[in-house]
Amino acid sequence: MSAGPGSAGNVIAALCSLFIPGLGQLVQGRILAAIFYLLLAGVLWLVTFTLLGWLGNLIACIDAALYRPRR
Repeated sequence: MSAGPGSAGNVIAALCSLFIPGLGQLVQGRILAAIFYLLLAGVLWLVTFTLLGWLGNLIACIDAALYRPRR
């Protein structure tokens, strides 16, 4: 689906991960990465009780945006 950083597929995946961490990785077919980012953001939200949880969302978003599939 995605050809590399900046492609339409990666932009859509990044937007998905911004709102639900790991969803963008799931859209890209990266199941383990999706689970990891969902758990990371969940832990940050639950443990810190602050807006630090957005850091997990942002990291997942950046990862989805910069993903380049191996050929």
